[in-house]
Amino acid sequence: MTVAIVGASGAVGQELLKVLEQRNFPVDELLLFGSQRSAGSVYTFRGKPYTVRLLQHNDDFKGVDYAFVSAGAGTSKEFAETITKHGAVMIDNSSAFRMDKDVPLVVPECNAEDALVRPRGIIANPNCTTIMMVVALQPIEKLSHIERIHVASYQSASGAGAQAMAELQQQYRELVEGKEPTVSKFAYQLAYNVIPQIDVFTDNGYTKEEMKMFNETRKIMHTDARCSAMCVRISSLRSHSEAVWVETAEPLSVEQVQAALAAAPGVTLQDDPATKTYPMPLYTGGKDDVYVGRVRKDLANENGITFWLSSDQIRKGAALNAVQIAEYLLETEK
Repeated sequence: MTVAIVGASGAVGQELLKVLEQRNFPVDELLLFGSQRSAGSVYTFRGKPYTVRLLQHNDDFKGVDYAFVSAGAGTSKEFAETITKHGAVMIDNSSAFRMDKDVPLVVPECNAEDALVRPRGIIANPNCTTIMMVVALQPIEKLSHIERIHVASYQSASGAGAQAMAELQQQYRELVEGKEPTVSKFAYQLAYNVIPQIDVFTDNGYTKEEMKMFNETRKIMHTDARCSAMCVRISSLRSHSEAVWVETAEPLSVEQVQAALAAAPGVTLQDDPATKTYPMPLYTGGKDDVYVGRVRKDLANENGITFWLSSDQIRKGAALNAVQIAEYLLETEK
């Protein structure tokens, strides 16, 4: 089994190395690729050093079984043919192919079987906020069809990469020292602040991040549900959270929803108001599951349920989801 990671030096690339090792993914040969800047860097996997190669248009991917790609949409588009031409399955973490009709968009807890039909040899990993939401929505959908979704996301600095995390930490240090905070990764200072914009605005007033949640949810869940999102950057370091309101075709009880969530793959229910038990990004970082709590009836909608979730967007929102796709293919296509 030969595995390649493209974008090995980035936050998701580094998490992929951890997840592959922790889950004992069958890797006989590992190839790491990166840009001119990261080529030559050395990383350890299962006690052995591996040097990052420069990503080029050549035959380096000959013999590769799975290529995990997390180097940005531009790189994915440019190198997709090079990566897949010898038969490698490209599991892509960028937005490049997510809405292409001939590329499956997969969250294994929801639509793993979609990964089996991949005419271009590419499987897209969804946006992190979408992944964690649909993992929680799927068990509710099985109880009663979800017709409408409203969601407000609370997204950590790490969603913008390792440099963004470093900048947030630097801002806090600078502010404590009475200095002007450095602002480069975000439009505004993030420390002691929230920024109600993630990605660029589209013509309808929603950002691309918000429209991803609308479009990707429909594709993954094969649903006509409409999702209205407000995506907000907050000053936590890691793990995203979401407040979600759903309207179902039939009314559901809180107990029904809690039971379905508790039994669902990839979900951990943490929901006990009496003991102040609910998910928080401080505790979900580094964890595999989507953590859900504060399940309750929507007071504004007879058929509505609302809940809170938190999950590590670098892990389940990116690296882990990609590895789970490959695990499913290994199990199903062997």
